[in-house]
Amino acid sequence: VQVVESGGGLVQTGGSLRLTCAASGSTFTTRFMAWFRQAPGKQRELVASILYHNGAESYADSAKGRFTISRDTAENTMYLQMNNLKPEDTAVYYCKVMVSVDLQLYDYWGQGTQVTVSS
Repeated sequence: VQVVESGGGLVQTGGSLRLTCAASGSTFTTRFMAWFRQAPGKQRELVASILYHNGAESYADSAKGRFTISRDTAENTMYLQMNNLKPEDTAVYYCKVMVSVDLQLYDYWGQGTQVTVSS
């Protein structure tokens, strides 16, 4: 399974970005997708997640009211719409995909996409 993120960039405080995570590869069933981020000198933290079968969403407190996670099951793709961005949102954003293959669960990570919010 290959996981590729895109959509990061440089934006001013209050601006918006939309991140995309696409999963592809051999036969698998996506179960769960999530966005994490890691700022310099800090641990990787969960930002938002979504259950693939029903679209149930969950957010970190820092993301509530500003970020929206969604998925396109036809394209096996997940999005993170980030609005009202703040300098503290600056980080590398990673996509995590949990899939099942022959009743076994596997986690896959993307390479990350940089988000920089200038003050």
